[in-house]
Amino acid sequence: MDTEIVKMSPKGQLVVPQEIRDEEGFEPGDRFIPFPMKNGVLFKRIKIPDVKVEFQKLSKEIEQQFKKLSISEKDVDDAVKWAKQN
Repeated sequence: MDTEIVKMSPKGQLVVPQEIRDEEGFEPGDRFIPFPMKNGVLFKRIKIPDVKVEFQKLSKEIEQQFKKLSISEKDVDDAVKWAKQN
């Protein structure tokens, strides 16, 4: 692999050379954490869970918990009365 010089854009963006992207399997949208170092910065790719998938899992868990509860209209009315008093 030949060393390639990259230039920072006015927006602070750097382009990872194609050869490195291919070798490392970098994809558009990949996330990186910058680590400041003496005379430079080291970037480490990280994997972030798919937020939509995590939200769907959490929604199902919450739904299951509420299904276990048995709340009547009287319970709601009592809770509203209590809240208004406090």
